[in-house]
Amino acid sequence: MRVLVTGGGGYIGSVMCEMLLDQGFKVTVLDRFFFGQEALDHVKDRIRIVRDDVRWVPSSIMNGVDAVIDMAAMSNDPAGELNPQKTFEINYKGRTRIANMAKKHKVGRYVLASSCSVYGFKKEIVTEETPPNPLTAYSKANAMWERHVLPLADRNFCVTALRQSSVYGPSSRMRFDISLNAMTLKLFRGEKLQVMRDGTQKRPVIHIKDTSNAFITVLKADQDLVNGEIFNAGSNDQNLKIFDIAKLVAESNGKKFDYEWYGSPDYRSYTVSFDKIRKVLGYKTKHTPQQGAREMFKALEGGKVISDERSVTLLWYKKLYEMSDIVDNVRLKGKIL
Repeated sequence: MRVLVTGGGGYIGSVMCEMLLDQGFKVTVLDRFFFGQEALDHVKDRIRIVRDDVRWVPSSIMNGVDAVIDMAAMSNDPAGELNPQKTFEINYKGRTRIANMAKKHKVGRYVLASSCSVYGFKKEIVTEETPPNPLTAYSKANAMWERHVLPLADRNFCVTALRQSSVYGPSSRMRFDISLNAMTLKLFRGEKLQVMRDGTQKRPVIHIKDTSNAFITVLKADQDLVNGEIFNAGSNDQNLKIFDIAKLVAESNGKKFDYEWYGSPDYRSYTVSFDKIRKVLGYKTKHTPQQGAREMFKALEGGKVISDERSVTLLWYKKLYEMSDIVDNVRLKGKIL
């Protein structure tokens, strides 16, 4: 099966592409490479890379494609708020365009990379049937995308949405702006762990290899099980309070837990049920946050991951906006690398 992965050079995408290759899939990556292309250097001889943008890439990108994993996005809530209009252009309009092109070109499967952030704030345990309550441009774009793309599903075009938990773990395109990773970096540097007030807000978390495996599981699943369906991707035992994530990062690495509060109270909080993906697809996570924290710390010790200006998405996007590098007139015309 030939799979097109949009955003395949990103934090999750670069890990997922290697896993796809290892399981026998043929992979094409479509990416603007705002963060550079180095994350794919170790597999560049095994994949086809097209440097272009979901907003205007020619429809010929779909030639010979059997399935699409659509991950291209302005990632995370803070980065999405930098320029909400651009977030909607890329995360909603651009990816909706990819879905429509895929259907027109008779691509068999399309998997949306959505987010549990669409739940916003909920006191009760949320399921795939819970009405979304998106609170940010990023989560609103995801909710709109789901609402307009899922109805494209029919017997010839299998559409599935995966609402991912907050991801942790090492990647060749590292991110240190997500909770467990950021806290592990602080611990490695001997600094106080920063905890966003008031620490009781809950998030579901998932290892980067586990979330990648969720997409691969959907690709391999019987179409009748996944067509037109939404699945929360994660594990019930990894719904954690932000404060507890900070504690486990320190304790898992045998370090003193020393923290400081920052920011205004975070009103995004939700506990997610992952029963559906387990019961329908037999999907289970293989990694724990404790293992992830130790893995991240060892990767930092061994220099396998580094913290630079590109590893904090918000700061790097600010720089790109200053350089006018996320504007519509920068068109790369499907350059194949």
